[in-house]
Amino acid sequence: MGNIYLACKDGQQISAYEARPDGECRGAVVVVQEVFGVNSHIRSVADGYAERGYYAIAPAIFDRIEAGVELGYQPDDLNRGVELAFEKLDMSTTLADLQAAIDHAQEFGKVGMVGYCFGGLLTWLSACQLEHLSAASAYYGGGIPDQPDMTPGCPVILHFGELDSFIPLESVQSFAQKHTDLPVHIYPADHGFNCDQRASYDAKAALLALSRTMALFEETLSGA
Repeated sequence: MGNIYLACKDGQQISAYEARPDGECRGAVVVVQEVFGVNSHIRSVADGYAERGYYAIAPAIFDRIEAGVELGYQPDDLNRGVELAFEKLDMSTTLADLQAAIDHAQEFGKVGMVGYCFGGLLTWLSACQLEHLSAASAYYGGGIPDQPDMTPGCPVILHFGELDSFIPLESVQSFAQKHTDLPVHIYPADHGFNCDQRASYDAKAALLALSRTMALFEETLSGA
């Protein structure tokens, strides 16, 4: 477990946190950060997938604009993270960097992706636009309901909180009606319910969402 560097398509290198399982890999998982960077929570998520037998890698997608970004969950942290993600980051370059992470992870088997918040949106975009993904699980990705006409190229499940003020429930329901073949799970929880460092953490919802994600990965990555 520790940091490595990914070689991106344009020659740029970005750092990434990787976690390896003790035994044989069941597959690989790309973990996509929130707007708070590859912080202790995201590293713990990657560690959790490694403990379940998957090679996990969390690319530091902010590295192109500022290296080593690790933010907390106070209002100032949120404001800075939103600025980095939505005002300074180039989306097409970010997706290319995520493709580099996927390509690297292929060395360890079939590749799934999981992302949270901003990373949830990127996970949806990756499933629809990038190559070599076998499955994706997107958590409360703001902006996903605004792109109902996109079609994923691999199995995808989506997770939203019905109490999420950032993503109106009506927009999620409308999106689900247009994607009746896509599992859209709605939990009695708030935005960020998976993060045990946030006040909005909901252990029951987090556990259920994880169980659904693991079932997807076991089916699509491990061949179980």
